[in-house]
Amino acid sequence: MLPKKVLLWIGFILSFATRAFAADTLDTGDTAWVTMSTALVMMMTPAGLALFYGGMSRYKNLLNTIAMTLVAYCVASIVWVGWGYSLAFGESSSLFIGNLKHIFLSGIDINSLSGTIPTILFVVFQMTFACISVAIILGSVVDRMKFSSWIVFTILWVTFVYAPVCNWAWGGGWMHHIGALDFAGGNVVHINAGVSGLVLALMIGKRKGYGKEAMIPSSVAFTSLGAGLLWFGWFGFNAGSALGANGLAASAFLTTNTAAAMGGIAWLSIEWIHSKKPTLLGLASGAIAGLVGITPAAGFVTLGGAFAIGAVSGHLGYFGVAILKKKLGYDDSLDAFGIHGLCGMWGAIATGIFVSPIIADGTKGLIYGNPKQVWIQFLSIIGTAAFSAVATFIVVMVTKMLTNGIRVDNEDEFAGLDNALHGERAFEIE
Repeated sequence: MLPKKVLLWIGFILSFATRAFAADTLDTGDTAWVTMSTALVMMMTPAGLALFYGGMSRYKNLLNTIAMTLVAYCVASIVWVGWGYSLAFGESSSLFIGNLKHIFLSGIDINSLSGTIPTILFVVFQMTFACISVAIILGSVVDRMKFSSWIVFTILWVTFVYAPVCNWAWGGGWMHHIGALDFAGGNVVHINAGVSGLVLALMIGKRKGYGKEAMIPSSVAFTSLGAGLLWFGWFGFNAGSALGANGLAASAFLTTNTAAAMGGIAWLSIEWIHSKKPTLLGLASGAIAGLVGITPAAGFVTLGGAFAIGAVSGHLGYFGVAILKKKLGYDDSLDAFGIHGLCGMWGAIATGIFVSPIIADGTKGLIYGNPKQVWIQFLSIIGTAAFSAVATFIVVMVTKMLTNGIRVDNEDEFAGLDNALHGERAFEIE
């Protein structure tokens, strides 16, 4: 019989080997959860964001707004499985971009695994993030961008702006290497899309009559329903980013809901004090601001951090929409920068402040004695914002050349894009 010490060592080695093997073994629970999360995030674009943006646009452009959201999802889906995924996640020695090894998912089959889930499922989960990111940009330019130009812009932006930033944070790029934290897309989705939206809005110019005539939302009820669907889908967005059915997913679920609720209350409160009216639009917008703010932090912070992030997000979103935009005079139609850009930046900084070593596997934030993490987060914000601005400028210039300008004719803009471009109407107006 072998000595007791030898048996213990053999048991230890076998245990370690079993755990190592299990990391590369399909887990049906994890797969089921990420599949559900993928479906939830998918719903956010053609349903949630379409209603949220459609309701805020003017009645004569409601269908155009929904159509541009839906076509963004369709086009980005094709770009992602064609070459976007490979550029974002293809293994490369570069810290700035992947490769084309997996073009049209070459080398990936039903037996390929990413951790405990099928790689194909990981591809589709990440695809939904790319889709909603480019669709968020639309909020900056509704009412005035050509449909054809929007399609070309979507192809170019996902390829040359989204994929590189995704690689930096999640594909082993430079942000990952310096230790920047982005659990579910503060940099990759919200700062990236928010800054890009602002650049596109500045380049396309203001809407006719902006600042001189009332631009009334077609249906605040639609917007509220859209916000509800976005909130629901965001559980897949954030909790799904744990990539497993585990305690981390549950924690991200809790912090996501808490921050959204706090964001809605904070926006409603400041609006009530400032304008004397608590609006449904403000309540819905505040919830979205809270969701944006918690996105990079959801899997890193405690409940207390979620309260703080949501509260500041609601106030900051209101500032960006009601004060900053008016002061600077830019026409960000549906406030993609004011909500996604600004609150995404706050969320990235807040991650560095509140990241808990208990939840984040030993990584500490400012309040736990590690101020360096805030500096790292700040660098990631600067890098993302600068690249997004410059790259989007180039993408817009190329789109202009390819589509002979990106703005609709004055006649069509005045008449409304639903009928002029699509030959359809959302409402029959007597």
